[in-house]
Amino acid sequence: MTENEKTIEALLTAVQSNTLSVESAVEQLEHYKDIGFAKVDLHRKQRQGFPEVIYGEGKSAHQIANIIQALLSNSERVLVTRIDQDKANYVLTQYPQLEYHETAKILSTPIDSIPKSRYKAAIICAGTSDLPIAEEAALTAQVMGTEVERFYDVGVSGIHRLFDHIETIRKCKVSVVAAGMEGALSSVISGLVAHPIYAVPTSIGYGANLNGVTTLLAMINSCAPGTSVLNIDNGFGGGYNAAMLIHMLEQEQQTEESL
Repeated sequence: MTENEKTIEALLTAVQSNTLSVESAVEQLEHYKDIGFAKVDLHRKQRQGFPEVIYGEGKSAHQIANIIQALLSNSERVLVTRIDQDKANYVLTQYPQLEYHETAKILSTPIDSIPKSRYKAAIICAGTSDLPIAEEAALTAQVMGTEVERFYDVGVSGIHRLFDHIETIRKCKVSVVAAGMEGALSSVISGLVAHPIYAVPTSIGYGANLNGVTTLLAMINSCAPGTSVLNIDNGFGGGYNAAMLIHMLEQEQQTEESL
């Protein structure tokens, strides 16, 4: 039985036993909440394992706050990406229980309040300039309940820095690698570990880097197997995919332990 089916069964049982009104059950079964300018998806967690994520760019602070209200009314975790400090300050005046992460430009449910997975994801970046994208990946995974280990500024121009951490990276179940310039770091790591790699090209680099296009093409053309490439600067996508993989491993482990 899927999580969605379990939820529906629980609601119907509660209605049958008169512990829940029909009106309340209908409200909980609502697929989305129409707040005028947005239709907030309330069943995404049941379908995909995690609630709707708010993309902050292009939305006003007032719009973001209203979407957050709809999510919180449904007892969901909050993850807002690409939100600047000014918008975050406005939202925090209304929802001070949330926390802002300046480097990643993420507003979220407090990380320390979220249970962590037993398996870990490695979040790796080539240089300090790649930190915003790497942190977007790391915090996305953490909000989704994934334990992460960070390995920053270990690019190929000083490859010995990576080798100092490679045994710890190998113990993780998945790696997200953020790199700009020629994007070589993801290929190097893919050739050294036995788990999937999510490569995130960043727009960091001089003119011929073409704002990340060169990095993107280099990562796509890697000869090292086991690498999947995200869009330019898409740290969120890297972190989300890594968390989904960890979540599947956790579910499989729980199923085995229950047998």
